[in-house]
Amino acid sequence: MRQIHIALLKIAYHNAYIHPLREGHRFPMIKYELIHGQLLYEGLVEKENFVEPQLADFETCCLAHDRQYVSRLFELTLDERMVRRIGFPLSESLVDRERLILDGTIRTALSAQRYGIAFNIAGGTHHAGFDYGEGFCLMNDQAVAARYLLNRGAARRILIIDLDVHQGNGTAHIFKEDPDVFTFSMHGEKNFPFVKERSDRDIALPDGISDERYLSILEEVLPTLFEEVNPDFVFYQAGVDILQTDKLGKLKVSKEGCKYRDYLVIKSCKERDIPLQISTGGGYSVHIRDIVDAHVNTYKTAIDIFDF
Repeated sequence: MRQIHIALLKIAYHNAYIHPLREGHRFPMIKYELIHGQLLYEGLVEKENFVEPQLADFETCCLAHDRQYVSRLFELTLDERMVRRIGFPLSESLVDRERLILDGTIRTALSAQRYGIAFNIAGGTHHAGFDYGEGFCLMNDQAVAARYLLNRGAARRILIIDLDVHQGNGTAHIFKEDPDVFTFSMHGEKNFPFVKERSDRDIALPDGISDERYLSILEEVLPTLFEEVNPDFVFYQAGVDILQTDKLGKLKVSKEGCKYRDYLVIKSCKERDIPLQISTGGGYSVHIRDIVDAHVNTYKTAIDIFDF
């Protein structure tokens, strides 16, 4: 059996497949099940490679979030303004989904330390800050997992690489005064969130940037980033909303360019023997197949590089 672990999110709340997205677009939650099915269909992984997360408990959720905010989430007592900021009607099943995502990222972070790399088939909820939710993110899975590793002495210096088209503002907010976590976000300059936080390093991209320029920037910054930060663990937010087919992304990166982006990040970690946890992140292309193909390419790239 290939030694790759993937946290499988079980969609458990009413009408989970489709939720309204800003500007009239719709977010296909079904992509998680389709990614799972496609990985099995292509023989890339086996059923035994998947692990089902459990509900993260209150104390775990508080590792990266304000206790009062988490209490109000659990009790479903967030005020209307915060609910609007999140973008979802608040429900117990939605909070449970976020708790599953958090636990999945923690589990796969631990698996990455054993096998080199592991995935959460969902996650990448990078808009959730210390005491707020935003942009369809209630809690921040990679931030919680980072604090989990640090608190247990399982890592001493963490690098979070966020290549979703939207800035990882919540991640930056959580770690803005934490010397043990370095946040890097390369994102669309004029895209959501329109008020940005300050990551440890931000690269804001103009609308319409295509493969050659996008990849040359990333190829230039990654070696310097690893040398400067010297991490012993990496989290990667691998959103595929940089695709030219994306309804919200405003960039012009091809599917092949997106795959090479993943190659650059994964290869950088493999060459340096640094464990890597990957969360799926965003993707809003018109055709669900484009989203699923791009996400599956991330897994294919990892399997090739790690020779699973």
